[in-house]
Amino acid sequence: MASRKNLSRRSSDSFILSKKRKIENETLEDCISELPDGFLIQMLSLLPTKDAVASSLLSKRWRNLWTPIHSFYFSNANYIDVRKFKSFVDNALIHSTSTEIKKFVLDLRTTLWQPKLWISDSKISQWIDFAVGKEVQDVAIYAQPYHSHFSYELPQSMYTCSSLITLTLTNWVFHKRLNIAWNSLKSLTLHLTSLDDDDVVKLLSSCPALEAMELSSCDKFRSLKITSNLKRLTLSNHLLPDVQGNEVLEIDAPHLKHLDISGDLGELKCRLVNVSSLVIASLTFRDMCITVGKRESEIDEDECPSYHEATRNLVLDYLEKLSNVTELIIGSWFAEVVFMLRLESVILPKLRCKCLTLKLGVSKSNMYGIASLLQNLPRLESLNIHIKSEIYNDSSCEHVQSYLDKVNDINFWRWIQNPLFPNLKNVKIVGCVGECIRMWSRMGFCKLFKFLKFLLKNAKALQKLVIVAERRTCIFCSESCVSRHLLKLAEKMLSTPRSSGNLVISYQEIA
Repeated sequence: MASRKNLSRRSSDSFILSKKRKIENETLEDCISELPDGFLIQMLSLLPTKDAVASSLLSKRWRNLWTPIHSFYFSNANYIDVRKFKSFVDNALIHSTSTEIKKFVLDLRTTLWQPKLWISDSKISQWIDFAVGKEVQDVAIYAQPYHSHFSYELPQSMYTCSSLITLTLTNWVFHKRLNIAWNSLKSLTLHLTSLDDDDVVKLLSSCPALEAMELSSCDKFRSLKITSNLKRLTLSNHLLPDVQGNEVLEIDAPHLKHLDISGDLGELKCRLVNVSSLVIASLTFRDMCITVGKRESEIDEDECPSYHEATRNLVLDYLEKLSNVTELIIGSWFAEVVFMLRLESVILPKLRCKCLTLKLGVSKSNMYGIASLLQNLPRLESLNIHIKSEIYNDSSCEHVQSYLDKVNDINFWRWIQNPLFPNLKNVKIVGCVGECIRMWSRMGFCKLFKFLKFLLKNAKALQKLVIVAERRTCIFCSESCVSRHLLKLAEKMLSTPRSSGNLVISYQEIA
């Protein structure tokens, strides 16, 4: 009898809960429906176009509410048949009643298995013509980066689109004979595009208002001579024509404020000719000796030492040219080379940098390199260390390894000369790595603890030390090993004698 009463009570509770949810959903729908059309259209413009069109099924009021949207985002990610995707885009644009288009995004990065259906197809040109006719402001076209035969040509109307403010192109075919007049363009991003030196000059001269340019995985050009008022340049994974790595890309940009270079140093060497106005510089190269992967019989006796001598001279030149930047961001390779320069008793130039960010893995040579660099930053106020997942020494040649092995015989405290940081106020350690904490000790993670103790002792103005860990379960040990270890590190820092009584040490976890 009691069980029947309990069953009846549970059934009644379930009915009441279901009815309550139904009322809440109806109330929510009513609240949304009461919003003005202008607000709803703005909301639909922020959605992928497929979802915005699908809203027409909600009710009679929503049937044509999407047609005045001013932003379009088309992606063929969920289309197995390219023909159906083309039909959807056509229908969406035919039914559009918007008088202008603010944003037009065409994402075709999943056409690997059907590239032939796009080659010599006029659909892309028709869609872009439609956007240009509505005075589009922001355009992004992502073609399939994994298929060398799938590239596209912009329609002629796009080259003279006066309303264009931002433009992102992937796998674009640059036409030398067509005139470009992007007079309002402020941001240009090119990916997987071949440009020679003349093409770059033509692009820059055709964009008088350009403030930011990003060139990713582009090739052929050997020089970036920028006389315009371009403020930000991002260069990643650039491949010079000389695959042997003997060429150098020259950057001459006297008005540039922000420079970001990343990629494989074996493929790209940059020489800074004139960057006298730089405020922020980010150099996060990866490096692998040109002899790695070659047979012993293929390696010239002087090839390896000459290569590394050139890279060390490159770092010295960077430090000279970047001596006036306010913010500097470097990676593992840079710190490692600084360590090797100090081993050779090379005097490093003084830098005016106030904020230094390090994106690197923890290794003994890195910690010694950072300590060496800090001695040449008397104005430094903020230090950020972002610990990344990296594998050390597996790809080092014998020449580099001979330097790295010396770190085991060096006393950390004797390595530092005149360790005073009169202006350093903030230190932040971010530990978001992929390796198990058990691997860290092998890579010299204990040196990070010594390094922080060194800062606490010598940074008289230090006000805040923040240690941040990623809260996650390690795939190797099935524990939250990284966050647990960094928590212990924070506890050690709290118990360490420090120079400033006002110092605040905190520990944070992020999801």
